[in-house]
Amino acid sequence: MLGCVIHGQGDLRVAELPVPEPGPGQALVAVRYGGVCGSDLHYWRHGGVGDFRLREPMVPGHEVVGTVVEYGPGAAGPAPGTAVAVHPATPCGVCPECGGGRRNVCRDTRYLGSAARFPHVQGGFAARVVVPAEQVRPLPPGLGLRRAALAEPLSVALHAVRRAGDVRGRHVLVTGAGPIGCLVVAAAKAAGAARVTVTDLLPAALAYASAAGADTLVRADDPTDPGWPAEVDAAVEASGAAAGLDTCLRLVRRGGVLVQLGMLPPGPSPFAGNLVVSREIELRGAFRFDTEFDEALALLAAESAFDGLVSAVVAVRDAESAFALAADRSRSCKVLLDFAPSP
Repeated sequence: MLGCVIHGQGDLRVAELPVPEPGPGQALVAVRYGGVCGSDLHYWRHGGVGDFRLREPMVPGHEVVGTVVEYGPGAAGPAPGTAVAVHPATPCGVCPECGGGRRNVCRDTRYLGSAARFPHVQGGFAARVVVPAEQVRPLPPGLGLRRAALAEPLSVALHAVRRAGDVRGRHVLVTGAGPIGCLVVAAAKAAGAARVTVTDLLPAALAYASAAGADTLVRADDPTDPGWPAEVDAAVEASGAAAGLDTCLRLVRRGGVLVQLGMLPPGPSPFAGNLVVSREIELRGAFRFDTEFDEALALLAAESAFDGLVSAVVAVRDAESAFALAADRSRSCKVLLDFAPSP
């Protein structure tokens, strides 16, 4: 079968890989689409993401959908041939975080396509992938595989908005209009936000944010842009840039909430910490998700506007060009790899 393997910084290869067999409790899924995520791009361009560095070749990919092929011994789930999405996280279930209902920050989790542990957890950018059967979710009626490929990043966005607290009737700022930032816009609007303002450097990115439901678009590099708000009730920093964090700190109201969602560069990041003190701003992190995955599938099934965020679908044989396109935010939002067999 064809799959993608990152061997190191700048070294992405499409290769023939052995077809896995499902073991006890596992499901074999024929992958149709895989969304190229920002973390996949970091592994390809920089050899790591945040503090997680590649130490061996790794199959990337954790935004995957497809159809069930078969199950291993003792496993059960949607019938073979059923269209499904794959929840990429396998929490340990025994650590204090899992016991406390915060499985998304499990200290011993396994996550598809992640170098957070060694040996690395191989990902889903292959024509067949084996996962625990309980992580396979049948698609709701009316939801096709193409749109369902947004379930994982939408889950991240839903979790970030949940971390911001009750946003009903509130003004929410989102810094960064990449795929995750745009999905945060959609998640905030779905949660009842009265107004969502989005900042970014690129007009094309802001256009995607508008399609996702943003009310106000602001050029982040233009202090005279009339869209800048005087203050906001909550902010989600989705750019992963220190400048975005600074913007959020300066615009969120006294007693407001700031959620850091974007992964900042490794090492210390300077920020206006005195504002956290003098304004009693609540600074919260948001990492991955848990039960939001099922909510994301339901939201995707109900709203066709998400289709506009999928900017390209590229055959797996051209994976390197797909990664390059996904890295160019002036030309793309969410890029999907297509693992359908060649005609």
